[in-house]
Amino acid sequence: MTMPKDDTETVRALRGLENSNPSVRLRAALAVGTAPDPRFIDALVERCAIEPEFSVREMLTWALTRHPPALTVPKLVDELGSERTQARSQALHTLSKIGDRRAWPAITPALLTDADDEVARSAWRAAVALVPDGDEPTLVRVLSTQLGRGGRETQLSLSRALVALGEVIMPTLHAATTDLDPRVRRHAIATEQLLRNPDAGFEFAIEEAKRIVALGTAGQEG
Repeated sequence: MTMPKDDTETVRALRGLENSNPSVRLRAALAVGTAPDPRFIDALVERCAIEPEFSVREMLTWALTRHPPALTVPKLVDELGSERTQARSQALHTLSKIGDRRAWPAITPALLTDADDEVARSAWRAAVALVPDGDEPTLVRVLSTQLGRGGRETQLSLSRALVALGEVIMPTLHAATTDLDPRVRRHAIATEQLLRNPDAGFEFAIEEAKRIVALGTAGQEG
């Protein structure tokens, strides 16, 4: 008995997603996204959790965005409870790209403060993309607890997330400029600077923040 053509192509694509060659996996993800089929969703989500190549992960995310959110969002939300950090991080990243606010309740404080920097950074981006109108102040309060966290890339991610929320962040940031931890003060001041002058860039903002903290003039700014 001959297998129907569409079934043959489905099997070929699913095998391609598991191929040891990243170029083959990339082409398979592209093919799945080009011709969306609900039968691929589970395989795409599972592959996101373990795929080592960044370019392939991005293509997997794109392929998922090509499928109906009603089918993909619940699967991705389930991944947020995974013990695998990449599963959580990639699911958050994909949810931010889909932009369906039905996923908002799943963006919990636990994810926004996840011990893994990549998960937390993905959660910040997803939260900013999905936060409903009126919930921004609550989000800002949670995000502000992460000021001073990590290295440059992590701090830049948090600053970008906060700046994307706009002027609503200013009271919380201003309060953080008097925090006892100098790392928190510097990060808060740098984020304020970035909001006021986004063209200056984060490096300038952080250096200016260091100068302000060193001079002890944070409370006089603004």
